[in-house]
Parts: sequence; C-alpha cells; structure tokens
Amino acid sequence: MLYVYPVLEPKSTINMKKITTLLLSLLAISAIAEVSPTEKAALLQFYEATNGRQWKTTWDISGPVENFYGVTIENDKVVGISLPNNNISGQFPEVLTQLTSLETLNLFRNDLSGSLPTSIGNLTSLKHLNISFNKLTGTLPVSIAKLTNLESMELYMNNLTGSIPSEIGQLKKLENLSLFNNSLEGELPTQLYALTQLKVLMLSSNNFSGRLSYEIENLKQLENLSLFENNFIGQVPFEIEKLKNLKELNISYNKFTGLISYAMASKDSFQMTMLDDKGLAVKLRLLSDATGLVGTPD
Repeated sequence: MLYVYPVLEPKSTINMKKITTLLLSLLAISAIAEVSPTEKAALLQFYEATNGRQWKTTWDISGPVENFYGVTIENDKVVGISLPNNNISGQFPEVLTQLTSLETLNLFRNDLSGSLPTSIGNLTSLKHLNISFNKLTGTLPVSIAKLTNLESMELYMNNLTGSIPSEIGQLKKLENLSLFNNSLEGELPTQLYALTQLKVLMLSSNNFSGRLSYEIENLKQLENLSLFENNFIGQVPFEIEKLKNLKELNISYNKFTGLISYAMASKDSFQMTMLDDKGLAVKLRLLSDATGLVGTPD
C-alpha cells in the first residue's frame, strides 16, 4: 500500500506568509487613508458654498473623501477635482485655493459667478484649469504667473474683462490658452509670444486691439490660432506662414489691412474676411508670390 505523507512547511515559511499578509493589509488600509482635516474641511466648505445638495451628482459628506464623486486622491492629498456639467452654482469658492496639491481643476459648464481670487496663485502644482462656460467676471489676476506648471488654461465663455497680464509669459509649459467669448480687451502682451510650447491659442470674440506682432513666428508648436471677431489692425504678419504645424487658422472679422498670400487666405476659415471702417465685410487682397499680382480670394 502506498502512503502519502503530508508535506510540512518550515516555520520560517509560515511566518513569512503571515508577515506578507500583514503587510498587504497595511497597504490596503493606507490606500484608503483619509486626507488631512484641513483639506477635507476645504472640500466640505466648497460643497456647502455651491449648493452641493442640488448638484447633479452629490457627495455623501458623511463618508470618506475618497468616495467623493470627481475627487482624485494621491498620497493623502487632493490632486484632482473634475465636476463638469454638475449644476454647481454660487460664487467661485476661494476655499479651493487651499488645496495646494491640485493638479486638475475642471468645473466646466456650471453656474459659477464672481471673479478668480488672487489666491489662485497658491495652486502651484496645477497643470489643467478649466472653468469655461460659467459666469465669471472680473480680470485675470496677475498671480496666475505663479502657476508655472500649468499646461492648459481654459476660461472661455465667461464674462471676464480687462487685459491679459504681461506676467502670463512666465507660464512656460502652457500648451493651451483658450479665452474666447469673453470681454477681454487691450493689446496682446509681447510676453505672450514667449510661450513657445503653445499649441492652441483661442482668443476669438473679445475686444482685443492693436497689431499682431511678427514675433508670432516664435510659436512654432502652434496648431490652432483663432483670433476671430476682435479689433486687431494693421498688416497680417506674413510670419504666420512659418508656423508649419498650424492646422486651423481663423483671424477674420478684425480690422486687418494690407495684402496677404494665397496660402494664408486659403488656411483661414473665412478666407481673411475683415470689417472696414463702416463695419462692412471685405476680403483682403491677395499678393501672388509668383507674379506679384494683386487679386481677391475666390
């Protein structure tokens, strides 16, 4: 008769398994550890100040922050708030600027009013800011210059006024600047042309004025340039043709004058249609590179 004897594991192996199980349990506990009382308090103040009970998707404020809809936690810090189209109303909550580890703040298409606070400069880890389609007023605070990690700033479809601060030139990592459909005005600061990582520059439907600088050729990564419906004047810089990555161009319905190339006109969504002194739509004349002849777009 064949006997099968049980294989006994050495005590050291059993102990190692117990230790491994304990470590895994501790890791699981730490993975759901609560954020600091200060950060949780800031989130709760945000919830109360913006009528959280009326949000489309609300929070169970009696539960852990890790379960809050749209909130991302890493290493016990709030690093992301993404609550687009969530019926969030009230003044823009300055308390959010206490969450200094935030990398993403997305409050797109809500009903927030008021102005951006100076303290937004506290969010020095911020990479993506989107508060578009709200009712923000006031000016862009100079303190945005402190957001040196910012890659995307989308504040379009609001009621922002004033000019773009020259300090914006400090946002060297910025790839997307979308401020269209506001009431911004003034000339574009020359520092804007130092943002060499820009891929998207959308400033349409504002009240910007002055000339577009030849320095626009510095924006070599630019893929989308939209300055539609402003009050820019003077010659359209031929340097735009040097932007080899440009895929979308819309600078019509301004007050640009002078001649343009066929290549530039054909790229523009409205073929370089401008407004004359009487407010009538006119197309800029074409200068043929080959013959020097002047014509008009088809």
